Amino acid sequence: MARKTKPGGGWQAIRYTLDRAMEVGPLRLWQRMRSKNACKTCALGMGGMKGGMVNEAGHFPEVCKKSLQAQVADMKGALSATYFDEHSLQDLLKLTPKQAEDQGRISYPVIHEEGDTHFKAIDWEAALKLIADRLKATDPQRAAFYASGRSSNEAAFLLHSFARVFGTNHTMNCSYYCHQASGVGLKLALGTGTATVDLDDLKKTDLVFLIGANPASNHPRLMTQLANLRARGGEIIVVNPIRESGLEVFHVPSQVKSYFFGSKIASLYIQPLAGGDAAFLVGLLKELDEKGWVKKEFLEKFTEGHEEALDYARSCSWNEVVRGSGVDKETIARTAEMLHESKAAIFAWAMGITHHQWGVDNVLALCNVALATGHVGREGAGLMPIRGHSNVQGVGSIGFSPALQEGVKKALEHAYKKELPTSAGYDTFAMMEAAEKGELDFLFCLGGNLWGSNPDSDWSSLAMQKIPMTVYLSTKLNPGHFYGRGKTTLILPVLARDEEPQATTQESMFNYVRLSEGGTPNVPGLLRAESDVICEIASRVLSNDPVDWARLKDHKEVRKLIAEVIPGWAEIGTIDDTKHEFTIPGRIVHTPKFSTASGKAVMFKTPLPELNTNALMLMTIRSEGQFNTVVYEEYDIYRGIPHRDCILMSDEDIERLKLKDGQRVSVKGEAGRLDNIEVVAGKIRPGVVAMFYPESNVLIKANVDHRSKTPAFKSAPVTIEA
Repeated sequence: MARKTKPGGGWQAIRYTLDRAMEVGPLRLWQRMRSKNACKTCALGMGGMKGGMVNEAGHFPEVCKKSLQAQVADMKGALSATYFDEHSLQDLLKLTPKQAEDQGRISYPVIHEEGDTHFKAIDWEAALKLIADRLKATDPQRAAFYASGRSSNEAAFLLHSFARVFGTNHTMNCSYYCHQASGVGLKLALGTGTATVDLDDLKKTDLVFLIGANPASNHPRLMTQLANLRARGGEIIVVNPIRESGLEVFHVPSQVKSYFFGSKIASLYIQPLAGGDAAFLVGLLKELDEKGWVKKEFLEKFTEGHEEALDYARSCSWNEVVRGSGVDKETIARTAEMLHESKAAIFAWAMGITHHQWGVDNVLALCNVALATGHVGREGAGLMPIRGHSNVQGVGSIGFSPALQEGVKKALEHAYKKELPTSAGYDTFAMMEAAEKGELDFLFCLGGNLWGSNPDSDWSSLAMQKIPMTVYLSTKLNPGHFYGRGKTTLILPVLARDEEPQATTQESMFNYVRLSEGGTPNVPGLLRAESDVICEIASRVLSNDPVDWARLKDHKEVRKLIAEVIPGWAEIGTIDDTKHEFTIPGRIVHTPKFSTASGKAVMFKTPLPELNTNALMLMTIRSEGQFNTVVYEEYDIYRGIPHRDCILMSDEDIERLKLKDGQRVSVKGEAGRLDNIEVVAGKIRPGVVAMFYPESNVLIKANVDHRSKTPAFKSAPVTIEA
């Protein structure tokens, strides 16, 4: 019997808030949530100098379960002084993501060396000396540096600067496994790798085309904007293989009517095949063209490549489109009609679009539809990748990627009085391949869970355990510390952003740079600021000449340097005095002028991918009690999934395979298998199944998009055995 699901938001969100408040103290939690700091979770604009629970437009209250979960987790107690004595490596390897998160804050440095049965405490001086000595003996081309989006712009800028002065471009951030396909696709089509709209545009649009995203679980504050859109008569098209209850009806806790009666979200709900998005979007372009709804004057004046893109759509038969997408022609026609009737539409997406071998083509196909309907280059219309990490966009903006823009490289060389390396740097997957080949001697991870972010977990473990030294800067434990350990592993405890003694900055998904004032530590112990640790290591490895790393421990000095080096960031140099948070210029596109070589947007032919229709297609998902690889709650109430070791299936597939709801099965993928998995019947497209990430990564072969190097977490073939 299928489990009962619940709509998003409402009383359960408020009750959850009250329960978590009682864990850490209501007043204490209120003070933390209201501090002048950017939210720790998703990149939807919130916080900064306008105060927590306030969005970029100044609206209060803006808060969600995700931000509460992250805040409460940081406010829990610290690991005991004897924790690692009492828990062997074998014990730690048994921890689930939630269990690791629940252990508490790391408050002292620890080390594990090859052959040790336990991690053991180490003092900061000894840890820093070990790291510096290892780096001094390491060829820079055999060292790599990784950054999570939970870090600040200042720490990320310092780390990639250190890496380049040290002599390597092996600097990669977590977006390669999330939204790199968005950045590559948008850059090709429009000349900008970020959203073309701002928060205010959501108030001016009359239609949101939401594809491959579930903001009800992953970006709840966006749901307020979607509910407001429907309330004023707008439309929302949802494209998702799973019928998510929160995308049908959502109860916005801060709105009385919505709280009690719910807000309708989807006007039209479409369930394509996993991996069928490109075919669906090509079908939309074909239908728009056949109905004469393509804005030909707009295309002629402001785009190039449109004839090739349209010719390809015309060449595809409707049978190919329907078979490849899993969407019938009537639904495609209705979608095209809604886009045609819209005065201003915003196209929004997340990893349901990017997590495929053809993720960049998915983004380009979406851009084609937006351009063909003229919904780019004006207010209330445009493209909006829904970023996950709270500062993943900022980390990329300040240069934490393998390839630097030539102008940025020259500016850094002038500032540092040193030539920087010109060799190509590793992207994240190339770095993992180098580790597996034994070509990496040192790995530095600024937050995150690199191991948990990779497909083929067994392969990832083997690759990372070949690295002679791995260093993690972390606030809490995660399985990556243990499965992704090096021969020598150091875990260094750092302050969360709202605990740092100095102000930091973050960038939202709307290109808005926010200033966070910092605060005081939630737990006692030997915790340090990330920037302090990075500068200390840099000073020991490189000395303070020609770069004065000791001076750069001051975040004001770092912001002055960012202002000099990074185009569009001049205002950050004076943000400490002005307190003026700003939008990075040149990214929001409210006129049809594009930052491409020709000044025109570019449309591309996007071939229909060949789907494996003989197997069930697995899409990995996050629960509403989860943030990226961090798991806060086991039970997913929105989907009625009782625990993490489950597979969501349609009634049709359960019946066809002669299974039962609640039955335990084995699931086999291209890379591995999982046993004792419970079948859960749900509203998912037949032919598609879903399991939780990162636990299901062990099934997924490392098939990556050739342009973005993003793994195919959303279209992986699997078989099921009773």
